[in-house]
Amino acid sequence: MNSIAIFCGSAFGSDSIFAETAKLTGELIAKQGKTLVYGGGRSGLMGIVADSALAVGGQVIGVIPQNLVDAELAHPDLTKLYVVKDMHERKTKMSELSDGFIALPGGSGTWEEIFEQWTWAQLGIHLKPCAFLNVEGFYSDLFKFIQLSTYKGFTKERFTDALICSDSIEAIMAQFEVFVAPEPKWGKQERVQEEKRA
Repeated sequence: MNSIAIFCGSAFGSDSIFAETAKLTGELIAKQGKTLVYGGGRSGLMGIVADSALAVGGQVIGVIPQNLVDAELAHPDLTKLYVVKDMHERKTKMSELSDGFIALPGGSGTWEEIFEQWTWAQLGIHLKPCAFLNVEGFYSDLFKFIQLSTYKGFTKERFTDALICSDSIEAIMAQFEVFVAPEPKWGKQERVQEEKRA
């Protein structure tokens, strides 16, 4: 696993622990010799995670839409910056560049990005791990909802089990190294089950 995508807020959040965790995350990825892939911005937690990786000699790749470059929100000091036409192209490029995905605290953009990658993993578009860094229980209620979705029969248990959630970036990175992707949805096992129901 050579590159890790980070999805996180373009705001700092209301507690200093969010910024502290973003800093530790960027540093750890760089110190492990991995490339940080992120949204290319300079504000909020996005800027902190990039700056902290760069500060310890890490490689940082940003992917940012042209409209955000025009708004002068792009980070000026990255190893490489891809400028794309829109958010859809940004997510596709980040997926191509990355071996795993981690969501730090953030808002709707962060959630949408990590959930799309988790969905793609379920469909077999890629077989890469997805994780939530659960800072101060930020994602605890979300995981309760995901468990409810599983209990109610809308999310397969193997996909819920494969979704990583931890308050430790070190633990997430360790789990990434031994991650085994579940069989994609509509694989052989699931087709046989559907045929039996029919």
